[in-house]
Amino acid sequence: MKKSILLLLVGFSGFMNAQIPTGYYSQTTGLTGFPLKTKLRDIVTNGHQDKNYNWVVFATADRDKYYENDNSVLDIYSENPTGVDPYKYTIVTDQCGSSNGPEGTCYNREHTIPKSTFNDRTPMHNDYHHLLATDYDVNNKRSNYPYGEVGTASWTSKNGSKLGSSKLNGYGGTVFEPINEFKGDIARIYLYFATRYENEIQTFVYDMYDGSKTKVFKEPFLNMLLRWHQQDPVSLKEIDRNNAVYNYQKNRNPYVDHPEYIAEIWGTVMAVDDASFSKNLVVAPNPVKGNTITVTGDKDLKQFKKAFIYNTVGQNVQTIENPFQNGNSITLKNLPKGVYILKTGELNTKFIVD
Repeated sequence: MKKSILLLLVGFSGFMNAQIPTGYYSQTTGLTGFPLKTKLRDIVTNGHQDKNYNWVVFATADRDKYYENDNSVLDIYSENPTGVDPYKYTIVTDQCGSSNGPEGTCYNREHTIPKSTFNDRTPMHNDYHHLLATDYDVNNKRSNYPYGEVGTASWTSKNGSKLGSSKLNGYGGTVFEPINEFKGDIARIYLYFATRYENEIQTFVYDMYDGSKTKVFKEPFLNMLLRWHQQDPVSLKEIDRNNAVYNYQKNRNPYVDHPEYIAEIWGTVMAVDDASFSKNLVVAPNPVKGNTITVTGDKDLKQFKKAFIYNTVGQNVQTIENPFQNGNSITLKNLPKGVYILKTGELNTKFIVD
């Protein structure tokens, strides 16, 4: 069983703070809504260095130190979080600018926000917060389609990423859907891009955009990104990548450092799609009336060394060590009424404290 890469906000809080420059976000005090977003835009623009288009940062930003932990390229389109990867790449050796080969031939640089949407302009083209090392063929199949949730797949990658018709209410075009493990990563990248390029984004053409510089995203896509953010909280992989990119181009993704900013700016989506959660992890009672829950699943839960409880803005509110060594009960720590996400290993589920 591979290691979970969940962010331990409690255990890693010192680590995180040590990487954020002192006072980096001090000007955000007291701000909420779009004024907060604009201030974050100022912060992440100041000091941002355009390093041109190259391969340098991937050697530190996109290494697998979390699943196989073998230092291979960590590619969101090929990584299998719960089993053997279908293929793996060696950094530098397997990179390519072009290829006619099938999936698994080589990796290149994926603009998660398609470069056609901003006409290859810089510094967007060279902003490594949204550039990922990914399989060339999958990147090519994804093309410039928006990320979304697929109803009927026309093509599926070897790790389960899908291309097909959208099932989002309000958008019926073709979309590309990554696996659940990396949906939160994509959401926070997109919200970073909407913030960093607030002053330019009204001129960009993309099916996901609503033409504004504030909300930026059309309602179906915004709701989806907020769901993805809530259901897949910040991971250690993201923290490490944020630090690596900061060390290189000197700006940060604020939504990795402070995931709570997302709800403060765009709000939350409480109508969470239950289909996105694991069917084989169940909390009872649900809603929770007291301070104890019983967790059951179709896997041996003893294999999971930690469990994490997040609120709907992505903040870790409780970490439980060895949660299932002496049974399946978890004692909650005075959680206020609300909706929460329990995550252990690759499993997650939603529950309500009443």
